[in-house]
Amino acid sequence: MNRESDPVDLSRNEQAYVLLKDRLTTLAYPPGEFLNIATLVESLEIGRTPINHALHRLATEGLVQVIPRKGVVVSPLSINDALHLIEVRLANERLCARLAAERITAAEVEDLRKVAAAFDAAVSTRDMPLIMNCDRLFHERIAAASGNSILIEILKVLHARSQRFWAISLAAEGHLAEVMVEHQEIVAALAANDVDAAVRTVDAHIQSFRQSLLRGR
Repeated sequence: MNRESDPVDLSRNEQAYVLLKDRLTTLAYPPGEFLNIATLVESLEIGRTPINHALHRLATEGLVQVIPRKGVVVSPLSINDALHLIEVRLANERLCARLAAERITAAEVEDLRKVAAAFDAAVSTRDMPLIMNCDRLFHERIAAASGNSILIEILKVLHARSQRFWAISLAAEGHLAEVMVEHQEIVAALAANDVDAAVRTVDAHIQSFRQSLLRGR
């Protein structure tokens, strides 16, 4: 599966946003690093205005911090922040799993299977940006199947704030194999419209993420 957005097909502002976000969420720009605008202009081959626009947008997502008179710094990562995110995700993802199990269509199940297969294929090539993109899409597809637009927006924000922690977790030895199995279990529960199993498997998936982070401390 290709990345969802191809920068060459986007506006310059959106190109800058997509490219910077990809580097931030995959930790190519490590937490705590100051970002030099002139260097970004040169390396991304995009003008200063689109980059500034993208950085301010990324600041609203918590990925960077714009510090007056100092510049832009990649937001630090805190295990406490991760654990707090997980607490909020658990409450919302359980509700999402319940609604998705009740409402998911056959076409949505098939699409979810394709995303899970794309994730597995990306794992086989160790393409971390693609792995993360497929993982994000997997959760987005489940959210869409819930049919609740407000919940979809809430989860979109939570997933955006979780992505850098996903990069750490998915890089952990052995965790990718666990995630592949967990994805298959979630798909099976949703395909069977089994509400209890859907909630249980999604819960186990998030708890597995939590344990992976804690092991890496």
